[in-house]
Amino acid sequence: MHKGRGAPLSDLSQQPTEVQSSCPVKGPQRKFWAERWASQEPSETSPSQPPPPEPSERSSTLSALNPLNHMPSTISNTRSQTQITSLPLDRETSSIPRGDSTAMWEYPSPQQMYNAMLRKGYTDTPIDAVESMVAVHNFLNEGAWQEIETWESMFNRGLREGWEKCRRGEENMAAIRAAELARGTLDEEEGAPRLVRFMGRPGDLTPKARMLQVMGWLYPSKFHSEPPFDRHDWYVARRTPSGQKEVRYVIDYYSGDPEPTGEPVFYLDIRPAIDTPTAAVERMMRWGGDVWHKASGQVERERIRAEKTAKATQQATQRP
Repeated sequence: MHKGRGAPLSDLSQQPTEVQSSCPVKGPQRKFWAERWASQEPSETSPSQPPPPEPSERSSTLSALNPLNHMPSTISNTRSQTQITSLPLDRETSSIPRGDSTAMWEYPSPQQMYNAMLRKGYTDTPIDAVESMVAVHNFLNEGAWQEIETWESMFNRGLREGWEKCRRGEENMAAIRAAELARGTLDEEEGAPRLVRFMGRPGDLTPKARMLQVMGWLYPSKFHSEPPFDRHDWYVARRTPSGQKEVRYVIDYYSGDPEPTGEPVFYLDIRPAIDTPTAAVERMMRWGGDVWHKASGQVERERIRAEKTAKATQQATQRP
């Protein structure tokens, strides 16, 4: 992970994922994009919640919404009447599997994003910023899904096996996953999670976000009081040995200070919602496992073991 400045949130349960090393938005467009994020309503993969309809229109409006994401079933992908510059119409396919089929979720086209902005009343949206907005939207969603896959690979076989992975530290997660694939004990296709549905809740702060905001007011030198600019709830189908279960994940989106080069910095705080005691234990295990890994001296022992292995390998290759 590319290092910018320190994360804006203290590690209360799990450090937010930092997503900025290849972010496609530059300079001044970053602030504009973050302000528009929570208000956009582009497509099946962007779960912003539309405003509630008037009572007289509620029945007809709800019948036109897709129950998987509370978005209008059809969103225009045609050029608007006042539009002077053409935008791409192609929609990019994500790497996120759908829960209702074998297909992947699709991202909105730049034209759909622009039409969504106009529909929300943002007639001042600069058309030359739309493609960057779509690129960041897709970039952050992909990063969010990768983190969810990490959570699922740790706990889809139960808490006991989850702890065995957690206590080996965050830096070893990728190696554990690779070893499972090499041994044939992990079938990525069969055990892969799938995104069932999602919704945006930009006006609802999570308890953790509220806590961090209060900590920022009390200890401004250690915590940031700026709230997340958006929140999503993703409902994921977890494949377990005993069958499929649904797990809700909460995602808080934070905007950090830009890099000296002008590249934006975004922080995604992704964790299972505490809907069940099991979810609470999973969060404590992941945080506590990494703390245990470092406090117990395991990091140093692994370093020494790696040095001995490298030395033995070098000596073996030098023998006649």
